[in-house]
Amino acid sequence: MSLPSIAQDIKLVKPDKSGGIPLMQALNNRTSSREYDNRKLTDEQLSGLLWAAWGINRPEEGKHTAPSSNNKQEMQVYVSLESGLYLYVPESHLLKQIHNRDIRKSTGKQDFVEIAAVNLVFVSDLIKAGVTNPEKAGPEALNTSAINTGFMAQNVYLYCASEKLACVVRGWMDTPELAKAMELAPHQRIIVSQTVGYPKK
Repeated sequence: MSLPSIAQDIKLVKPDKSGGIPLMQALNNRTSSREYDNRKLTDEQLSGLLWAAWGINRPEEGKHTAPSSNNKQEMQVYVSLESGLYLYVPESHLLKQIHNRDIRKSTGKQDFVEIAAVNLVFVSDLIKAGVTNPEKAGPEALNTSAINTGFMAQNVYLYCASEKLACVVRGWMDTPELAKAMELAPHQRIIVSQTVGYPKK
């Protein structure tokens, strides 16, 4: 896949909603991997991955592929690629570029994060979550967002199992450093990251 080297948004191709392997087979194949090569995902894979994670599957209602507690829809999926950092906009199925710096290394403390094609970062917008004084909110304010992230991350796992891609959810990161690299606001809180790419041969 050839992504632009200058700062610009990426309009994702239409996701293929009719493909994939049977659900029970995907569950059987679901696994975590920490060994990746540096091949980029295809346009179709990146589109399907993000739609599976947090795409709109009921446009008339604006509902997503993963549940959202009380329909607050406070979750945000950031996508760290070699070409830069992007925010996934599910309503228009595009990647809005935040900046054109490769910050994959900052998404975790394991060596493989800067090798794999994609690092997803799941972020909670505490204002959308209805948290009072979000800048001073403690960890308990993230409870429902953490649950929502679990649904989204599992969707990614099943998509990767179907596409024979490697992935792993990670919580080992320097969160303040990553938030700074992502240029997040104080009311945006990182939950976890998830690495996706081709398995190392």
